[in-house]
Amino acid sequence: MTSSGTYNYSLPNSEAVIGAFERAGVRSPEIRQEHMLTARRELNDLFVELSNRGVNLWEVQQLSISLVQGTATYTIPSRVVMVLDAYRTLNNATTNQIDSYITPISRTIYASIANKFTQGPPTQYWFDRLINPTVTVWPVPDSGGPYTFNYYACSQLQDANLPGGETPDLPYRWLGVLLTGLALRLARVYAPSMEAARKADYVEAWGFAASQDTENVPTTFTPTLSSYYSNR
Repeated sequence: MTSSGTYNYSLPNSEAVIGAFERAGVRSPEIRQEHMLTARRELNDLFVELSNRGVNLWEVQQLSISLVQGTATYTIPSRVVMVLDAYRTLNNATTNQIDSYITPISRTIYASIANKFTQGPPTQYWFDRLINPTVTVWPVPDSGGPYTFNYYACSQLQDANLPGGETPDLPYRWLGVLLTGLALRLARVYAPSMEAARKADYVEAWGFAASQDTENVPTTFTPTLSSYYSNR
């Protein structure tokens, strides 16, 4: 006996819906148009939940903004859920490209800056999570550029539709979460007596997938002691 030798398995949204309905006690011959409308809504609501629950590594994208002298605030794509890391690139005709990590600050810290118009190489940024989110850098870019604001953003999952064999915006290792999470949501509507069992399935599947959706690198904590030892 031999294995398939292929790695092409995928799960179209429509098949995921049928599988989730079966787990909720609704068999294929019973599914009507209103069932599919409910399933599409619940599937997209599940994707909203997954976007909110944490960093989905497959949705991390590197994006960039060309900074303009004297301009502090820039619009970023509305699909961005969170900014994970950012660095400033200096690239001009007289120097080689130089990248410098810049740190995030809160709204409160930005509000406490006395002179928000100070110009210089940006060293901090404030991510304002509006419906149309923005990034504000400080100091405001000066004439020493051109500077580029590079950042790693975690984006929301793409919309899910049922026709045309469309596949979900999920990697292979998260398909179990898709099935169990959708089954839980459909059970709440069509089979409330099964909700507890389907929730247990979902919690287990999510735990397995989330434990693997990490960067397997060492974690180092370095305390800052300079202020402790100063003037002593």
